[in-house]
Amino acid sequence: MIPLKDKNPTRRIPVITIALIVLNVVVFLYEVSLGAGLELFFQRFGAVPKSVMSSLTPGQFVPGVVFPLLTSMFVHGGWLHLIGNMLYLWIFGDNVEDKLGRGRFLIFYVLCGFAASGLHIAVDPASANPMVGASGAISGVLGAYLLLFPGARVVTLIPIFIFIQTAELPAIVVLGFWFVMQFFSGVLSLGGETGGMGGVAWWAHIGGFVAGLVLVFPFRRFR
Repeated sequence: MIPLKDKNPTRRIPVITIALIVLNVVVFLYEVSLGAGLELFFQRFGAVPKSVMSSLTPGQFVPGVVFPLLTSMFVHGGWLHLIGNMLYLWIFGDNVEDKLGRGRFLIFYVLCGFAASGLHIAVDPASANPMVGASGAISGVLGAYLLLFPGARVVTLIPIFIFIQTAELPAIVVLGFWFVMQFFSGVLSLGGETGGMGGVAWWAHIGGFVAGLVLVFPFRRFR
């Protein structure tokens, strides 16, 4: 199932969501210009589990752990990687931002990204593959949306063999199905190597989603 849009209006322009999308696109356009230097860029700005684990010391914690966990959220491995992530952020991010408030939403987004990277690294701490992409942080947004708007209608593309159908489904069905798929894919990936270069970081998606479920209500603005 591929969500196309939701029918859940917002009260304000989602400034932070738009800014995050623009920043991700700008970084990707810079990546495209690098040519042969792209692999070095991934190594420097992606989250390499092995390098992060070796930096868990007071003097190296910020440059070796915090910096790559943050920058990896804005680096993508290809056009489809970027477009898929930005589609999900655009559909679900505006409503979560509207509910949390702009400043809180930005902090929430970053913390979910950190949690996503943390679980990915914990599952495969010896990996030398750089993990890149905003999907961990965006997974947190999906978790928040599921709790805040479980009945919101989401226009969804459903491929059935050679036929393609669209249907309006409640968010709890669309996002619940998405999480179940991530979980089982993550379980099946255990023992293999994942990462932003060599595969899908399923456990980053799971970690971000669970972080979103946990953090959304402490961050929510009560009126």
